[in-house]
Amino acid sequence: MKLTSPMVERALSQFEAQALPDNHPATSQLNRLFGDHTFFLDGSGLHIVEPAEASDGGAQTGVVVKLASWSDQTRTSLTPHPPETTDLVITLEAA
Repeated sequence: MKLTSPMVERALSQFEAQALPDNHPATSQLNRLFGDHTFFLDGSGLHIVEPAEASDGGAQTGVVVKLASWSDQTRTSLTPHPPETTDLVITLEAA
């Protein structure tokens, strides 16, 4: 899921990570591998946000999905793996 700038800001307020900008050198390769998404890096690896069911209040939510893990202690290389849905559900837009 490609997030708008306000959605990215809202996600980052609920998820400790860094969003890769669209002009980052790795973004085009990541898009080829995983599709058109907003990518996030944190201490455990590479993540995206996928749509989730709306909250009880009708707010748009997304679930954080991990696509790759760091393969070294210096966090310079990622190893892709099957998508792992996390327990983290974030609110993307208010109802």
